[in-house]
Amino acid sequence: MRYLLMICSAEETHIGLDPEDHRALMERYAKLQERLTNAGARCVEFRLQSTERATTVRVRNGETLVTDGPFVETKDRIGGIFVVEAADLDEAIRWASEIPQAEVGCIEVRPVWEPEDYFS
Repeated sequence: MRYLLMICSAEETHIGLDPEDHRALMERYAKLQERLTNAGARCVEFRLQSTERATTVRVRNGETLVTDGPFVETKDRIGGIFVVEAADLDEAIRWASEIPQAEVGCIEVRPVWEPEDYFS
């Protein structure tokens, strides 16, 4: 089963990292990606740009409304995602616990609807 792991933390946790700390963080992510690949669990991952670059789209009464910025006022933001293959929720949680940002924020784990599940 596939699970979405959403990396959530305060945007400030990423600002002002000195180059050595940033390099160490990226090395941790590279090692996690290697472990996921070796376990056959890695599907896809994306690092997202700052919420300052976000655009929100809503459609109300047939009118498209476009707003700069994230969709809600929140301290935490989604900084990236992983989609992993896992046997069950426990395995997905184990992978989520290895994401470095879990130490300063949280990782939201959600099962992904598979196409065959859409109508069941």
